[in-house]
Amino acid sequence: MNFSVKSEYALQAVFDLASQADSEPVKIADIAKRQRIPQKFLELILSSLKQGGFVESRRGAEGGYRLAKPANEITVGAVLQFVEGSKMEAARNAKRNGETPFSDLWRRVDHARAEILDHTTFAELVRSWKTAQGHYVANWEI
Repeated sequence: MNFSVKSEYALQAVFDLASQADSEPVKIADIAKRQRIPQKFLELILSSLKQGGFVESRRGAEGGYRLAKPANEITVGAVLQFVEGSKMEAARNAKRNGETPFSDLWRRVDHARAEILDHTTFAELVRSWKTAQGHYVANWEI
């Protein structure tokens, strides 16, 4: 399954905002640096995500972006569907012209993909990432 770079960056940006401990706005430059996303591209992505209702912004010196709703209410599938839009549907339909020996298999694959993406929240991703990172922290104390 291939997604655009824009989708990958959008997911990383939402993940970054979801992983922030407080709900204070986060500066674009900070997100760009942590996630290694070109800042100009990130500005466009966050503007789009704002229109989609995923993030909100605050202007000024203390401004930046934050999630528009709790991380446990935003799914990976919703962000991908918003960013990729009709491209996801077109890609699915392009390879499904008529019934083939694989038609049922592809329907099951699409269903499994949707189940995972549409039921995985950013809160879950943050929890599992922090847990995974916690298991591999080296302890250099003597």
